Amino acid sequence: MEKTGSDLEIAQAANKQPITDIGEKLGIPAEGLIPYGHDKAKLSYEFLDRIKDRPDGKLILVTAISPTPAGEGKTTTTVGLGDGLNRIGKKATICLREPSLGPCFGMKGGAAGGGYAQVIPMTDINLHFTGDFHAIGAAHNLLSALIDNHIYWENTLDLDQRRITWKRVVDMNDRALRNILIGLGSPVNGIPRESGYDITVASEVMACFCLATSLDDLQKRLGNIVVGYTRKEQKPVRVQELGAQGAMTALLRDAFQPNLVQTLENNPALMHGGPFANIAHGCNSVIATATALKLSDYVITEAGFGADLGAEKFFNIKCRKAGLKPAAVVLVATTRALKMHGGVAREDLASENIAALQAGCVNLGRHIDNLKKFGVPVTVAINHFVTDTDAEHQAISDFCEKYSVQCTVSSHWEHGGKGAENLAHVLVDLLEHSTSQFSPSYRADVPLWEKAKHIAMSMYGAEDIVADQKIRDEFRKFEAEGYGNYPICMAKTQYSFSTDPTLRGAPSGHVVPIREVRLSAGAEFIVVVCGAIMTMPGLPRVPAANAIGVNKDRRIEGLF
Repeated sequence: MEKTGSDLEIAQAANKQPITDIGEKLGIPAEGLIPYGHDKAKLSYEFLDRIKDRPDGKLILVTAISPTPAGEGKTTTTVGLGDGLNRIGKKATICLREPSLGPCFGMKGGAAGGGYAQVIPMTDINLHFTGDFHAIGAAHNLLSALIDNHIYWENTLDLDQRRITWKRVVDMNDRALRNILIGLGSPVNGIPRESGYDITVASEVMACFCLATSLDDLQKRLGNIVVGYTRKEQKPVRVQELGAQGAMTALLRDAFQPNLVQTLENNPALMHGGPFANIAHGCNSVIATATALKLSDYVITEAGFGADLGAEKFFNIKCRKAGLKPAAVVLVATTRALKMHGGVAREDLASENIAALQAGCVNLGRHIDNLKKFGVPVTVAINHFVTDTDAEHQAISDFCEKYSVQCTVSSHWEHGGKGAENLAHVLVDLLEHSTSQFSPSYRADVPLWEKAKHIAMSMYGAEDIVADQKIRDEFRKFEAEGYGNYPICMAKTQYSFSTDPTLRGAPSGHVVPIREVRLSAGAEFIVVVCGAIMTMPGLPRVPAANAIGVNKDRRIEGLF
């Protein structure tokens, strides 16, 4: 079967089943679902409480080589592999992040898969879905309003207006809001000060939301968020001192319940949460992953960007914090992306070029080595493109043999679950004949600076990290304040192992400059900003929004 029509057209032509039927496949009774229409639902707290003591299934991470404009296809592979496992008789559920409106209307497009490996209803998922991101934005901005209100009414906490670290958020790419002045006009409008906006998926509320294990845990994390520092002693001021955590949790109560949807082949998918993979940890919610593990024998999830960012944070932050034990990793690569890492221009990627492909495989090799350091079995999936050749596939397979890693071509984009059956069989065989010895790559008691240095050297091939004295003092300050056991969340470009996005392949010996360090006390990690990372993206010259609309039949068109 060849792919006909756009991703949107394929999704709109899908034969959807009622969401109650999808729930039945996981043993979820109708009363355990809170329907949002006929094709999506949230899982009720009562049902979540009933299954919490069940044994866990096997957790499989899908990650990828360093991203290129040619595309890699983590989400399509995650969906296709889930469908493939179900086709060969396994009980499998996929767990994905919810898409942000920013990339959807910007340049990246949606995040529900592609071709015949998609999650539906595609338009709902990519636009407003069940309103989770709106709730997260509302909770974040409620806190923003309470901070400025506290300063207006006498400021008994002695918050320093110059040291407030909490901004506002909106789930849209809007560069004009990166830096703003608020409180202008007259005394009744508040106290004038500088501030700004981040995109909602970069909010610490989102990170807390996705790492919390329960509503109580979420409220505790929200209360621990540091919003700024006092004027006299520069002591941290937390949300709990403002008394905001209860109202914020109330806004998030319904959103915190995982969302159930389905694939094109009517297999279950949980989509919940969506933190940035740069400024945050880039994984779907812990509560969704933990729930899926109670309902299925196999849970397929993904982490944002390449393995050096997404997988490293999945292991060192999400799995460490939630006590998850991943059983295997599927590393996704494409011939096109590897040729681009080997120096081929984007317009020439359709032509066979074995030499460039072999040169680009150094990027694949670096990621394989990195993943093995976590003690988890690895297999490589080649996400098949129609321009691929057998010789190119063989070259990648031969390269993987040197690492004692099996490589499988998967054509899920074109053939759905049927095209991923071979990959599913390979994965099951890997799980049956290999034992995961997972452990994070560094101990919690290692100094913060050394943790950042370890990641840069062991994951990125760097020679060292550098920062000015002010940044080094911040590391020491956070340790003195009791945050020394926190993991590191590295924020750097996804396009390279270095901080230079144009440096492809597997650069080594470079130095990673640290520009900024931020405390995420609610999420319980330290963000280390390397290079020019933006927490409020801008739109491209021709935004994807220009092609999106509603046709005469009242159907959305232009999404991809």
